[in-house]
Amino acid sequence: MLIRLFAIVLVMAASQAAAQTGPAPLAAQTGAASRAVPQTREQVQLSFAPIVRKVAPAVVNVFSRRVVHTQNALFNDPVFRQFFGDQFGGGDRVQNSLGSGVIVGADGLIVTNHHVIKDSDEIRVVLADRREFDATVVRFDDKADLAVLKINTGGEPVPFLELRDSDDLEVGDLVLAIGNPFGVGQTVTMGIVSALARTTGGISDYRFFIQTDAAINPGNSGGALVTLDGKLAGVNTAIFSRSGGSIGIGFAIPSNMVRTVIQGAAAGGPILRPWLGAGGQAVTAEIAGSLGLGRPQGVLINEIYPGGPADRAGLKVGDILTAVDGREVDDPESLRFRFATLPLGRTATVAARRQGAEREFAVALMAPPEMPPRDATALTGNHPLSGATVMNLSPAVADELSIEGQARGVVVADLRAGGLASRWFARGDIVLRVNDREVTSSKQLAELLATPVRSWRIAIRRGREVLNVEVRA
Repeated sequence: MLIRLFAIVLVMAASQAAAQTGPAPLAAQTGAASRAVPQTREQVQLSFAPIVRKVAPAVVNVFSRRVVHTQNALFNDPVFRQFFGDQFGGGDRVQNSLGSGVIVGADGLIVTNHHVIKDSDEIRVVLADRREFDATVVRFDDKADLAVLKINTGGEPVPFLELRDSDDLEVGDLVLAIGNPFGVGQTVTMGIVSALARTTGGISDYRFFIQTDAAINPGNSGGALVTLDGKLAGVNTAIFSRSGGSIGIGFAIPSNMVRTVIQGAAAGGPILRPWLGAGGQAVTAEIAGSLGLGRPQGVLINEIYPGGPADRAGLKVGDILTAVDGREVDDPESLRFRFATLPLGRTATVAARRQGAEREFAVALMAPPEMPPRDATALTGNHPLSGATVMNLSPAVADELSIEGQARGVVVADLRAGGLASRWFARGDIVLRVNDREVTSSKQLAELLATPVRSWRIAIRRGREVLNVEVRA
């Protein structure tokens, strides 16, 4: 199973020959020519210690604390409260978590995993030299599972890591992991880049990861994956494990995604990413054979949002997208990642195959629009959707709720704990029909539910399935 880690920092070391002393940023120069198999005993015996000394000071521990109010479910029962009131309240308990972070700016800007500091009341950062600072959250992106923190160093610069272009990584590149696994203290492990563009599910919404066999364990989330030039290639996020410990399969968020979140933190405002306005599926061997392709490649477009960027660029259903700005895409996850790491306001060159011919399209990079307006409506009354907040579904709302495809209609955006709707519905459900009446807007849905009936028949789309809920009034 996939396990999110609390506090690891991966740091890439260079050899003695490549290590140079100097001020931050912590990077040693190396080139593509240095990627060679050792030929002599002396080359094999080279140490990573010099580069570890340079990069380790930029790796920090992140301690988060939050107060959780607990209460027995019995005390929430209306009958119990009617007789005993609120005298049987719950208690408070403190939850502590340990993670890692990477300093990415001399002014004390730090990047870590969002799940390390999620819902925290207090965040404390401990540097490698044991100095401690309170940290504030500058920006978080739960879809990418990243957060940007800031510490006040009193104007004193701190060592930091530059970000590498993660697209330049190759399978087989050496990497080091530096972190605090299981709270034992700062630890360094070594490995290689085992795979690129891993579209592993269940970690974050943008499923596109660097895989490494450098030992990563619980306690390492938010740490740095560093290459031999001393630059940040990724932020470690999860491991695949059956026991809870490392078996050599770890995953890191690529630095190019990290860069977009850091840049967004500097710009302020909401996180906005480019929207293609098209959906598709990976080209399988069967699809490739039916289309006369030499091998499975690209994403087959099966839906296009009218008036969206893909539509305006001239893309059509049936086109096979093969690359974005020269970077190959082989599944919807890699396509989403490529667009998510591009800046708004310019155009991207999308390569596609149409009827056997290769073509290129200039796609404008724009944020998903909120059209129609969301018109958030809290539903109350004696009906199955009581306690739900619904919205008109637009590309912007679909992006916020991680709804795939170009769906339209009304979506369940939130559910009140203990409400009737929480028994049958889930966040992200799209309401299609109520008692055989098609639902077109949140206002119309509220009107339909206000009509007294003897039973309710509600059709919803959940993921790729259409479900029917029938409840007697």
